[in-house]
Amino acid sequence: MERLTWKKLVGELILFYLPWLILGVIFGYLPWFLLIASWIQLGWHFHNQLKMSNWLWKDRSLTPPSGSGSWEPLFNGIYRLQQRNRRRRKELTTLIRRFRNGAESLPDAVVVFRSEGNIVWCNKLAQQLLGLRWPDDSGQPISNLLRSPDFVRYLSRQAFDTPLEITSPMNYDRTLELRIMRYTEGEYLMAVRDVSQLKQLEGMRRNFFANVSHELRTPMTVLQGYLEMAQDPEMLMGPMWDRAHGVMTEQLARMNALVEQLLTLSKIEAAPTIELEEMVDVPAMLDILEKEAMSLSSNKDQSFTFEVDNSLKVFGDNDQLRSAISNLVYNAVKHTPNDAAIHVRWYRSPTGPRLEVTDSGEGIAAQHIHRLTERFYRVDKARSRETGGSGLGLAIVKHALSHHDAHLEIESEVDKGSTFSFTLPSRLVADTRLPHDITNDHS
Repeated sequence: MERLTWKKLVGELILFYLPWLILGVIFGYLPWFLLIASWIQLGWHFHNQLKMSNWLWKDRSLTPPSGSGSWEPLFNGIYRLQQRNRRRRKELTTLIRRFRNGAESLPDAVVVFRSEGNIVWCNKLAQQLLGLRWPDDSGQPISNLLRSPDFVRYLSRQAFDTPLEITSPMNYDRTLELRIMRYTEGEYLMAVRDVSQLKQLEGMRRNFFANVSHELRTPMTVLQGYLEMAQDPEMLMGPMWDRAHGVMTEQLARMNALVEQLLTLSKIEAAPTIELEEMVDVPAMLDILEKEAMSLSSNKDQSFTFEVDNSLKVFGDNDQLRSAISNLVYNAVKHTPNDAAIHVRWYRSPTGPRLEVTDSGEGIAAQHIHRLTERFYRVDKARSRETGGSGLGLAIVKHALSHHDAHLEIESEVDKGSTFSFTLPSRLVADTRLPHDITNDHS
């Protein structure tokens, strides 16, 4: 397609005016013939201008109108320019759509706003975490919608090198981390992440180390005191040695039990997935635990009832299930008073194999129940230490059961007693499925 040049325009005018010039010379009316030719030329140009105007403003057709002479390259040039602009708009639309789809897929809330603070765009997660509404909040100042004083000061300082933590306006129990970065000229991008779980885990980590240190410090202090006293030869030969020896043995046993439970919990947590293809003889396990519970009860005069379906065996991890079941039984013995009744039941429920450990103890207040599986959490710290409790038993139960697709259920009423129970999936019943089938289902 040829473009329009001045040479073509001059050649076109010469070809148009030459016949009129010859006629004017022959007939002797040259000015009139040139005037008529000019009017015809102007009329032709006006006609093509109207065609172009109608095509650009009224006609929806993409095809340009037919033209001749100098107007044909103009029509075709505008048509090519329109095609180029349509391609660019299509590419830009595709790019914007990809950006928005990518922003929607991010685990963070994303807000784009101008340097003066007016919102340009936000993804769906920003609407959930920050309470923004799209497109209703388009163009609204972000400081009017996020009214946290810390955020307003952070935005006004224009120093975005470090992130900012604020409380979620939608849920005061959630903590949000904001990062603002320059996006394009005159615009900023704000990424918001919910860090509540990270904060909780960090708090749990600090509490964990503090609690371990505290639990180990007491027996170590006792041992250190008696060992210093043992430097006196008279003490080694005196009547206090028997008592000191008994206390040191008790404190060493307490430290050993704590370390064993820490190792057990660490081992369970270190194996997020396990192969559930080992047959676990739960009835035989409960038979042993019954004898151990009676021995542990010793002079507390507690009564025990074990109601066990001896044919009900399951597939799972023997060590983890033993840790879970033994902790529930031992807790019932340790944390219930004298003359309490403890009932252990292992049976086949409609939803799967179920274990229930029920006691007639003092019960647990409702505000404590949801925290019982936290590490080192105790309802009565002084009483738990007297009974040798470390606060790790139910945490071990929780993690061991999670590896078997089960969870701990706790029902309790003050002054009436408590029931700790769990239900394993039906597919883990050993007499109905083969081990490799269960492994395939679990994976």
